[in-house]
This record gives sequence, C-alpha cells and structure tokens, in this order.
Amino acid sequence: MNGGGGRARRLTRRLAAQSGSSRLLHPGRTEPTGPRGDRFTTAARMRWLNEASTRIGTTLDLERTAEELAAFSVPRLADAAAVDLLESVFHGEEGERVTGAAVPVTRAMAVRTIDALAELEPAPVGEVVNRLERRETLLTTECLRNGRPVLVGRMTSRDYARVAPTDSAEAAMRRQGVHSYMAVPLIARGVLLGSADFVRAGDSPPFNRADLDLAGQLASMAAVFMDNARLYGREREHVVSLQRSLLPRATPHTPGLRVHAHYAPAVDAHGVGGDWYDVVALPSGRTALVVGDVTGHGLPAAATMGRLRTVARTLMMLDIAPDRLLARLDLATRDLEDDQVATCLCAVYDPADSSYTIASAGHPPPLLVDAGGTARYLDVPVGAPLGAGVIPYDPLRVRGPVGGRLVLYTDGLIKTRTDDVDVQLEGLRATVAAMAPEQLDSGGPLTSPRRDDGRFDEAVLLVAGGHELGPGVRLREWDLPTEGNPASTARKLVTEQLARWELSELADVTELVVSELVGNALRYGGGPGRLRLLLDERLQVELADTGPDLPQIQHADVSDEGGRGLQLINLLCRRWGSCRTANGKIVWAEQNVPGREGGLPL
Repeated sequence: MNGGGGRARRLTRRLAAQSGSSRLLHPGRTEPTGPRGDRFTTAARMRWLNEASTRIGTTLDLERTAEELAAFSVPRLADAAAVDLLESVFHGEEGERVTGAAVPVTRAMAVRTIDALAELEPAPVGEVVNRLERRETLLTTECLRNGRPVLVGRMTSRDYARVAPTDSAEAAMRRQGVHSYMAVPLIARGVLLGSADFVRAGDSPPFNRADLDLAGQLASMAAVFMDNARLYGREREHVVSLQRSLLPRATPHTPGLRVHAHYAPAVDAHGVGGDWYDVVALPSGRTALVVGDVTGHGLPAAATMGRLRTVARTLMMLDIAPDRLLARLDLATRDLEDDQVATCLCAVYDPADSSYTIASAGHPPPLLVDAGGTARYLDVPVGAPLGAGVIPYDPLRVRGPVGGRLVLYTDGLIKTRTDDVDVQLEGLRATVAAMAPEQLDSGGPLTSPRRDDGRFDEAVLLVAGGHELGPGVRLREWDLPTEGNPASTARKLVTEQLARWELSELADVTELVVSELVGNALRYGGGPGRLRLLLDERLQVELADTGPDLPQIQHADVSDEGGRGLQLINLLCRRWGSCRTANGKIVWAEQNVPGREGGLPL
C-alpha cells in the first residue's frame, strides 16, 4: 500500500513536471514555460505578472512600451500579438471615453510573432490602421467600441472574416493554422488608449477565460505605463516648444561677423529645459554673443532661461562690457524666486579691430579655430555661476584670426556618462579641428558620432566667423584731440568722410549730432575720446568718453539757452542711445540712408 502510494505520488509529480515543461507545438519549435491554459496556479500567474511589471514600461517612450507588451506576450501567452493605439494618443493627446458609438482611428504600434507565423499579414507598424473594408464587423472594432475584451476560443470559418482586416490577411491566417483569438482594450485611468490582439495557432491550446483574464490584467498594467509615457512625451513636447519659442528665431545681420546658431534637444526628455543663446546687434557694428545654461530641467528651467535671456538682452543694450553684463545678470538671477543658478558666457565682437572681449560665469571655455583648422581653448578667467553672488568677472580680449571661428557651446555638447571633463573637452577640440569650416558652420559637432548612448542633455552651439566688411559697408575711427576745438575737428572729419562716401546730403544732420556729442563729452565726460562712423544699412555716429553718467533728454524752458541738443538728435535721427564700457561710456546716434532702407545696395 505504502509502496504503491509512493509510486503514485512520484508518477503524479512526474506528470505535473511534464505538464510545465516544453511541449512541441510546431516542427522545430518548442513552447517555453508560460501561463497557458489552466496549467498554472494563481501564484505562478502572479509571478508572471510581476515579471511583466519589470519588463514592460522600462522607458517613458510610448512606442517602446507597446513593443515591450507585444514582446513579453509572445510566446508566453500567445503565438502572435499586435498592439494598436489611438491616433490621438500617438500624438500625445488624451485617449477617449468609451461611448459605444464611433470607433476612433488607431495606429499599429507593435507586432510580434513566433517564427512559424512569420507570414501573417498584420497592419504594418507605424501606419494608420485602415479598417474600412470590414470596419463594422471586426472583433477589434467591437472591443474598441465597447471597451470590453473579446474571446473566440475555437475560430470557425466565419470567424476569420471578423478577425482579419483584409481578405489577404484572412487567407494568411487560414494557411498558418490560426485557431484562437482574443482582444483586450488598453484602458488607463478610465480612458481608452487602444487595444491588444492575441492569436494562437497549430498545436497551441485555445484561449480560455483564464487566458482572457490574464491578458486583461496584463493590458491594464501596460496601459498605465503607456499613459505615463504619453504624459511624459507631451510634457517634453511642451518644454521643447517653449524652449524653442524663447530662443531667437534668426540671427541678426551684423557687419564683419557671420553667426551660425544651433540648438539640439536632448534624447532623454529629462535633459530639456535651460540651455539658451542670443545674438544681439550692438551700437556701431558690434555684436554680442551669449550662451547660457540654467541648472535643472523641465518647464521651470525653460521659464527661468527665458527670463534671463530677456534680462541679458536688455542689459546688453545698456552696457556692452561683458564682465559688467555678467555682474548685473548675477544680481538679476539672485532676484528670481526659484533659487536657480546658471552658467553664462558672453563675447562682444568689434569689427574695427576683429577682436572679441569675453567673460565667463562658470561656463565651459570657448574654442578658437584658426584658418588652418588648429583649435585651442581660450584661457578665459572663469567666474562664479550667475546667482552665486560672487563677483566681479574678469574679461579676456583676443583678436579673431582671419578666416577663423569662435565656437561657443553649452556642456550638453560634450557631456558623457563616463568620461571626466578633460576627456570631454579634448574630444570636442579634436572633433572641431577635424572639420571643414562649412561643416562646423552647419552644426557638425552636434551630429558627430558619440561613444556613449546618445546625448542625454540638450545642447547649444554658436559658431562665429569674422570676415572683411562687405561691399557697401564702411567703418572709420578717429581719436579726437583734447586740446583746441575738438568739435570743429570732428565736424570736419565726418563731413569729408561723407563726401568720399557720396553721402553729402547727410552732412548737415551729422555735423549737428557730432557737435552735440562732443559738447556733452567736454562738459560731463572728461573730454571726447574715439569717434566712430559706420555706414551699413544705416549711418551710425558714435563717440566715447570716460564719464560715468549716461546722457538724458532735459526739459528745457523757453528762456533756457541750452538743454535742447539731445531733443534735436531725438527728432532728426532714427534712434539714439548710450551704453557703458569698461572705461566709461559711448553715446551713439543712427540715421536712415536714402536708398538703403531695404538693405545694402547691390
């Protein structure tokens, strides 16, 4: 008895083990252990679902999550699986409530089959599913319309037309021996996202209610992951859209300098947010180049970036010294309520001597590339990041090589997950040195191959190249004398120069402007300094002095003998202004040039 009982128990255990082992389904294919039919206990199914939670939703990518659902289902649950999502969900919008009315348009997102079913004809991945041929009779349509699962344990000849979307797909199902089908809706937070279809063929057991319940639990889990990915993708698109809207739409035309600006969002949505740049046309042909990087990511960083860029642009028109700009920008950053800090690098290009004046607030160093392709980092003194409250900043002045490039960037261009900063910087230097100027201008470093798993932080690249002033652009400078009558000397210089440029019709207004600027410099600025005359799209007059006070229009009474000079300049010129420099200030005025309102003459 006892011996017979022991043999019976051993036989029972052997049969149980065989029922869970691999079983031949098709020639040359075995079925891995999986929760098919009623052969597995509730605990085994729970372990399988727990494994699914670690294998599905590994990223916040919608397409990847759909592929993971299909891959995990085959061959453990089904011999073939397809995942379709609503077109609105694919574009980041919210799903739809189940109403039992119209069926929303769906897109094929993922398909997975065993090798023996490779000839099935599901809707191609990435295409909008066309269900017009059998739209109203398909079981998937019924699943989407009602938001309930559908099960066909044993498919009859009539069922194939209700499962396959086309005649050709129906014929392929018959040839491949498909005999069982089920479809489950993908519903998360009460909203329909799409559906998942499963089939079995050959010697696989037909689907039953236990399989349908298991598929429903798997679909519910995957739907939450997909909805999270949808929300994350939508947030990323919002951040990227905000980021792009806050960046300049185009770089301005500036004399003697060509600037190529590039922005690349991060592959990882976590990396989008705070990188920015700006190109500002300054008085008398100068150009300001600014790049910055706000700490943090997402909407708060993008919003802070927009505020800092606006403040920097405003300050740059008032103070063209980069080191003074950064000091003022540091104060503005400390006033922000979010307690964020930022790195920033500012360079001002002067076409008069092809020089750059550069200051850095904790930013990576710029690259200077000569005409032969030799690249080196500039030793710009690095100050504290903006918002840290540690000032002042020290500028560096350097001549730009003829035919060379100045490369400004944010750390997303060089950052990797493994290399230290010295290796990253050397990698960028070598990459830039190996590029032709045209490739560098077109943003080559942003698209060059990387050794790691892709750019996980956004990046800005600014490439500036100085060149000779183009046809129609003229620039002259003079150092005015401090003795005698500097106003008379200035009037004579500009009148003769305008005659050589064949612009004598502008001489009267220009003489008045120069007289007023020199007079103010004598009274309030310690005497006139360098006088600059620039002819580009407009005629600009600029005078430097060492005085600290910026001029303002005075309200002169009728009986006053003076105080109307700036009022006349304001009336006769297109615009005027003043800004501080490292040694004082400059005051400038700009006039329209007849025939040049639409740009330079050919």
